Amino acid sequence: LARLLPIGDMIGPAALAYVDADGFRPRPGPETVAVDATAPALQRLLAEAAASDAAESGLAEITSPAFVVRAAGEVAAAAGYADWPGGVAHLSVLTAARARGRGLGAVASSAAVTHALAAGKLPQWRARVEASRRIARGLGFHELGAQVGFRLTTG
Repeated sequence: LARLLPIGDMIGPAALAYVDADGFRPRPGPETVAVDATAPALQRLLAEAAASDAAESGLAEITSPAFVVRAAGEVAAAAGYADWPGGVAHLSVLTAARARGRGLGAVASSAAVTHALAAGKLPQWRARVEASRRIARGLGFHELGAQVGFRLTTG
C-alpha cells in the first residue's frame, strides 16, 4: 500500500469483538448513571485523560447516552456507543487513570451493552490495548476479526 498511497501512519491493528444477548455477561458493581454525552462531568473526564487515551476511547463520538460510574464524587469511568450502519453499536469506554484496575470500566461498559442490546443493536468492541480486550472478554465478547487503518498524508 505504501507504494500506492501516501501513508502517514498506521492505526491498529485492533481486534474486533461482538456479543449477542445470549452470550452477554453483565458486570455488577457500583451504580451506573446515564448522562447526556455533553455532560460537563463527562467532558472533564475526557479533558483530564491523556490525549491518546481519550482519542483511543472514542467516547467523544458516542451517539448513545454516556453510562458513568462515580468515585469520590467524580466520573471514574464512562462508556457509550456510536450508532453504526447495520444496527451496530460501536462501544467506547474510558476509565480515569486514577481509577484503573478496579473494574469500573467493565461496569460502565456493561450498562452501555445492556442499553444497546435492549435497542436491538449488535454491540461491537474494537481494542488494541490488552486491558480493553480483557474487559470485552469478561463481558462475553468474542473476537471475530481485526481492523487496520491508515492516515493518508496530504501533499
